[in-house]
Amino acid sequence: MDKPIIRVMLVDDHQMVRNGLATFLLVHDDLELVAEAADGQEALLLFEQAQPDVVLMDLKMPRMDGVEAIRALVKRAPHVRVIALTSFGDEEMVQNALEAGAGGYLLKDIGADDLANAIRKAYAGKPALADEVAEALFRAARQGPRPGDDLTEREREVLALMVAGLTNPEIGEKLFVSLSTVKTHVSNILSKLGVSTRTEAVSFALQNKIVTRE
Repeated sequence: MDKPIIRVMLVDDHQMVRNGLATFLLVHDDLELVAEAADGQEALLLFEQAQPDVVLMDLKMPRMDGVEAIRALVKRAPHVRVIALTSFGDEEMVQNALEAGAGGYLLKDIGADDLANAIRKAYAGKPALADEVAEALFRAARQGPRPGDDLTEREREVLALMVAGLTNPEIGEKLFVSLSTVKTHVSNILSKLGVSTRTEAVSFALQNKIVTRE
């Protein structure tokens, strides 16, 4: 029985990297390169026309990075399989890519045959993870939940506004909620972060990258 032809899109801001990956794909009859993009924005523009089955997505790119592009692609086409392909394997980057919807995470030093097999696994709906990435996930699991993981989406919004320096009345006006509701959110945030003041909450949030300062 013939293998299905898997349509692949490459997304990387380095032409040399795309050329190398394209060469990898050419040696496999069941893999077809249908599009190349230099960043996340271009990938979104080309996606509809190219209709790839699997997208190899770099994470560090200008204009729109890989995590944002993964999230947008998966939202637009839940069936598409995205593999994050990058030089970095730190736990936070792995978690961010997988939470955005990536079905795999590979490092760029992967060999041609291993890359082809990972694409086939992703196409079949199976996770495709480099050994180093699997180890990072295992370490993260052993360490337990990250600080701030138990915050609700609304509490994260309030915390981000606290980091931006807004007062409770200003937060209420921004989010169209009452002052008492804001106070409840702030109280819950302090409790969940294990701090006692707004200043401590802001410092803790920045140190642990729960939110970032715009």
